[in-house]
This record gives sequence, C-alpha cells and structure tokens, in this order.
Amino acid sequence: MSEPVEVTVFRWAGAWGPFKVKVPCGECALTKDVILDTCEHELADIPVRLDMREWLSEWWLPLLRGGWHAPIVIVDGRVISQGHALNRGLLTQAVIEVHSRREVITGNHLFGKATCPHCIRAKGYLDDAGIDYSYHDVVRDARALYEMLARVKPIVGPRTPITVPQIWIDGAYVGGADQLSEIVHQLVDPNYDRGQCSMSPQR
Repeated sequence: MSEPVEVTVFRWAGAWGPFKVKVPCGECALTKDVILDTCEHELADIPVRLDMREWLSEWWLPLLRGGWHAPIVIVDGRVISQGHALNRGLLTQAVIEVHSRREVITGNHLFGKATCPHCIRAKGYLDDAGIDYSYHDVVRDARALYEMLARVKPIVGPRTPITVPQIWIDGAYVGGADQLSEIVHQLVDPNYDRGQCSMSPQR
C-alpha cells in the first residue's frame, strides 16, 4: 500500500479569543462532501488522508502557505483552492500529480483519444503483436489526462507540448506511435534493422 496523499482542509470554524464559530460555512461543508465523493469515485484506488482543521483556531498554519480565506484546501503542502467550494477536478489533478511522483507506472499503457489516427495505429501495433495493454482515453476520462500529463511532463520537460498517444511498455516510457513501431518490430523480429526503415517525425 502506497503512502496516503495528505489533503488538509481549513474550514470556517473554531475559536480565536472570545470569537467562536461552531457551525462551519456552507461552502466548507460542500468542500468536504466533494472531497469524500471524489475519493470514492475518481480517486478510488489512491489512498488519501483527509485532515479537517478549524481555521479560526489555527489561522497562521495555512497563511504560511498562502491560504487565508476558508475553506482552504491543501494537497501535499500546496494550496489548491480557497475562498469557495472546491472544484473536484482541481482535487483529482493535484492528488494524481502527487501519487504519480511517488508510484512508478508498471505494465503496458497507451494514453490516447478516439479521433487520433496515431493512437489507432499504435493500438494496431500492439494488437497485431499480441501485447496486452491498458488503454486510457484522455478525452473521456479526466483522471487519465491528469495522469498522462503528470507522468510525461517530467520526462519531456514543462515547455514541450504533450500530444497523444503516450505509451509505456513494461513500465518504461516509449513515446509515440513511431517509437512503439520500432519496439514492436524488435520484439517480433530480433533481426529487425531500424536502419532499413525510413523514419517519420515523432508522433
């Protein structure tokens, strides 16, 4: 079991001197509900530890990280939302980014989209070679998009545009369909000579 991703929420509650708030604000309650539901669905297989704190009693703690307006949501030490009910997409992206840094990807994966001809070509290479793989549609599945970006950006650099497909074989990053074609040929034909193959730009 991997280490849980820490999610801390500072809600409008607590006490500071004579000033006390016993009932959290509506947006604080909504934020907690959004977090619990997102962890149950989009983040079901990622361990998350939720820590609900009272802002009035510990206002200086989130302030050190730039958080000053409850509800304040902090993921792995970084403020991702404050001052309004949490957008579940922001939470999903932030948790997946942390989880992807900690957990090495294993197996065979193809991140793509239905309308991409290079994704269709890559799937064909894998199918023809009899290689089992997991396909992730980054248009239909927001989690797949966030994971792909979180895993590819550290490899290619933050300024490089990310296209599809993005492929991993046996947990090793391959790249696009052209790079996959070379690997599949080598697996199927050990005598394959890449020098005899005209190379097209990376896709």
